[in-house]
Amino acid sequence: MTSGSHVSLRRDLHRKPEPAWCEFYTTARLVETLSELDLTALHVGPDALAGDHRMGLPDEDELSAWYEQASAYDVDESILESLEGGYTGAVAVLEQGPGPTVGLRVDIDALPRRESDDTEHVPAAEGFRSEHEGAMHACGHDAHATIGIGVLEAIRESDFSGTLKVFFQPAEEVVGGGKSMAKSEHIADVDYLLAMHIGLDHPTSEVVAGVEGFLAVVHLEATFTGESAHAGGHPEQGRNANQALATAVQNLYGIPRHAGGATRINAGVIEGGSAANVIPEEARLVAEVRGETTELMRYMDEKARNVLRSAAEMHDCELEVETGAEAPSAHSDDELVSIVADAAGSVEGIDSVLERDELGGSEDATFLMREVQRNGGLACYVGVGTDHPGGHHTATFDVDEESIGHGIDVLTGAIERVGRDRP
Repeated sequence: MTSGSHVSLRRDLHRKPEPAWCEFYTTARLVETLSELDLTALHVGPDALAGDHRMGLPDEDELSAWYEQASAYDVDESILESLEGGYTGAVAVLEQGPGPTVGLRVDIDALPRRESDDTEHVPAAEGFRSEHEGAMHACGHDAHATIGIGVLEAIRESDFSGTLKVFFQPAEEVVGGGKSMAKSEHIADVDYLLAMHIGLDHPTSEVVAGVEGFLAVVHLEATFTGESAHAGGHPEQGRNANQALATAVQNLYGIPRHAGGATRINAGVIEGGSAANVIPEEARLVAEVRGETTELMRYMDEKARNVLRSAAEMHDCELEVETGAEAPSAHSDDELVSIVADAAGSVEGIDSVLERDELGGSEDATFLMREVQRNGGLACYVGVGTDHPGGHHTATFDVDEESIGHGIDVLTGAIERVGRDRP
């Protein structure tokens, strides 16, 4: 059952959403709560991650604006200072005697979108709608962070023998934070890793013990540079960057699909030009490619770069391509899936347990999963169902708060079983 304190924490986080690498208030609020739990260790900001591996960082102006906003709230200023520059997130460590080291990864960032103010939307009706216009917890990470706290509380009161590490990871929505935690020292001794997500189009009272189908992904930002000219008087003097951009977009969608599995491509941002009578000298494209495996993603990446180069050459433009955030594919290990399924089956309120289901998207928890597996450990990604009136990433997304308790109980049960059975 979800406690009142968990609902209160989740609603506070929901009310103050912050996007990737700007989770200053969120991290400070979580750290203040974690500091009350008598933990063995608490690593915050730069101490929680490998800073050189952060991806998808916003510019300094955006970081500063969100930092200043967080400073206006009643949070410990010394905590905020440790996060300055986008070093958000935390790793909580609880040692309880000899035994395995179990990791739990939960993400904490929000999305850059406006939340619905319709009176039928529960956060709006009950007074915890986003106070940050243009930002929203539209994917349930406020619930994830709360579940992480709840699991620590429950394990501390249990007879689990071993070490629990909870990774409160920033910047999942831009697949930018997972690698920095996977490359930190804190993952090196993790024997078993659990990651989780709420919803995923599964209803309250249903659990997916092992989520599959993670698409490997990479983001590309291409800038085409030509030469401006008067479109009516001397069009021949220009080198049209928008023509290069348009050629690129059309041909990106024409990349042949691969027989080896699912592949995806999307041109998500296309922009360029200043006026109808000016040959544009600069145009910008932000795209992503995905693959069912990391190898298939690399196939799409190579083809996409070829298209971008060819489009630039065709229209006599220069091209600069920057690689943005990326994440590999991953697999949930059978032994850990079985333990999660067994734990979920004994939780009150869980009526349906699915052993496997496809995600159909991308997730940078895969960095942590693969790192643990590379070190000889086991990893598993768990889906905790919740009734959500709007789809993920929509203005009306919300979670059934009863599922917060389900997530705490399922993950706590799985961690206890790992400590006891050590698969």
